[in-house]
Amino acid sequence: MKNVDIYTDGACSGNPGPGGWGVVLKFGTIMRELSGGEKNTTNNRMELTAAIEGLSALNEPCKVRLFTDSKYVSDAINEGWLTSWVRVNFVRKSGPVKNPDLWKRLLPLLDKHMVSFIWVKGHAENEWNNRCDELAVAQSKGYR
Repeated sequence: MKNVDIYTDGACSGNPGPGGWGVVLKFGTIMRELSGGEKNTTNNRMELTAAIEGLSALNEPCKVRLFTDSKYVSDAINEGWLTSWVRVNFVRKSGPVKNPDLWKRLLPLLDKHMVSFIWVKGHAENEWNNRCDELAVAQSKGYR
């Protein structure tokens, strides 16, 4: 099984507003960048979309370290929130879980790949997270 590092970030101008996502995939010395955006979205949707798009780009099952500056994404996995949300069909006592469509797209990718979600501080000294931020912001500007 190949070891791949995926760096992700999302950006949004206004919340909701125009947004973008950026991904850097690294496999050994091979690097690939992906990005996209939406006209009317939220920061959390773009963060989650970046993770989905990064994992979707892999052609075979891989062992993945996914780096994100989104506590929303990393905590949903690492704190077991997603497992709980699935168990209650994405409806909690306080109301529906936000972005169930995206969480449902992520689930089969987590089954396909062995993924570790690693939180990194955003806008800090992480070269690849910063590159993802540049990609995401550039995409968001295309929808303003």
